Amino acid sequence: MYYVYVLKSLARSYYYTGCSDNLKSRLKLHQAGKVESTKPYKPFELVYYEACLSEKDAYIREKYLKTRLGKSYLRKRLKNWLVRKE
Repeated sequence: MYYVYVLKSLARSYYYTGCSDNLKSRLKLHQAGKVESTKPYKPFELVYYEACLSEKDAYIREKYLKTRLGKSYLRKRLKNWLVRKE
């Protein structure tokens, strides 16, 4: 399985969208500050993920979720969670 995931920084107002074939391991790397692009924003909370059977499909989905339409989809999808958190 390949996973597309969204992390929310607990330190700053920052969301990160990524892709991995091992979600638990990748989250540990983010939390440990071993991912250069997210290092200054740790710690994180996993707020969303999707599983894909194909690596190609997962990367296409990741690319979509990083677009304006994809971010709009996530806001609608996470509407109740976002209201609860803020």
